[in-house]
Amino acid sequence: MPSSDTSSHTLTCLSCGQGNRLPADRLGQSPRCGTCGAALMPGAPVAIDLATLEKAARRDSLPLLVDFWAPWCGPCRAMAPEYERAAGLLAGQARLAKIDTQSHPDATVRFDIRGIPAFILFRDGREAARLAGARPAAQLADWVRGATA
Repeated sequence: MPSSDTSSHTLTCLSCGQGNRLPADRLGQSPRCGTCGAALMPGAPVAIDLATLEKAARRDSLPLLVDFWAPWCGPCRAMAPEYERAAGLLAGQARLAKIDTQSHPDATVRFDIRGIPAFILFRDGREAARLAGARPAAQLADWVRGATA
């Protein structure tokens, strides 16, 4: 169950899937997973699988933006550098992940993805917002900030 306590956050490690509790004042201090040592607040999008996505979407208190993409999709490939830039713009405010829908087709069914690239923003155990289509990094970051305000 997500925490309503704003003095700490529950974060699922996007590398090993282990849950971590982190004081809010440590978000900007390069926190690491207590199990595997991976960065909990990476400065770039992290490729994840469906199991990790489901766990993070259900448990994390910090916003998680997920890009549903595929390697054969031209707009997805064009969006990749913008998504990287958006990760920098949202540092400390949200984590960014991506899931390859070609390798994980069950993710498209589970989250009712009808076209790619598609972005779903999760917060406090639920889907907070959804957006389709390639966007500039600044527009994507503004959308996330607006959806989490």
